[in-house]
Amino acid sequence: MNFLIFIIIPIILGLYAQAKVSGAYGKNSRILSRRGITGAEAAREVMGSAGIDDVDIVEISGHLTDHYNPETKTLALSRENYRGTSLAAVGVAAHEAGHAIQHKQAYAPLKTRMALVPITQLASSILPVVIFGGFVLLGGRSGILCMEICVVIYLIMTVFQLVTLPVEYNASARAKASLQDLGILDADEMRGVNETLDAAALTYVAAFVTSLGWLLLLLSNRR
Repeated sequence: MNFLIFIIIPIILGLYAQAKVSGAYGKNSRILSRRGITGAEAAREVMGSAGIDDVDIVEISGHLTDHYNPETKTLALSRENYRGTSLAAVGVAAHEAGHAIQHKQAYAPLKTRMALVPITQLASSILPVVIFGGFVLLGGRSGILCMEICVVIYLIMTVFQLVTLPVEYNASARAKASLQDLGILDADEMRGVNETLDAAALTYVAAFVTSLGWLLLLLSNRR
């Protein structure tokens, strides 16, 4: 029963979230914005309104690989969003610009997330080794130690995913407000942006629930 609640249900939620974002993005990537502004132009305009002129906007390969790197002050957009003029492209680009604004304004959750990145990356990298060791050494003291390490790792990952939620939702809120306030999109066009960004946010909720599920399952097995 614990496995069903803590693992299967989060997996189903994750699959639903991926299907939701794929459907929303696919639908709104076919609807062009009236101004014909590209994602890169929208991101530059949104950042410019916040007084940001030192962030490079670059085009990268891949699908929905868009991200903002606070260490290099680089806003990377996938080709379809960098060059595209769709509601989805403009929405995603503005969302990443929202992260740049968070960085400039020292938004606390983003600072916390940045501080957690190194330890989270380390934890994620050693997790497969610890899990394998736990199976091999099942039942002995070393196996119990591996289980305890897994608990710590999933605790770190769960905290990271929890902190990520306000960062992503806030970036989307900033993007939605800026697109309307700057006149980049008309009010009726925001429906497509809202649909795309809200679906994307659900994937972060699913990631948090999945990490939390594994953590709770491990904790329940310690009893």
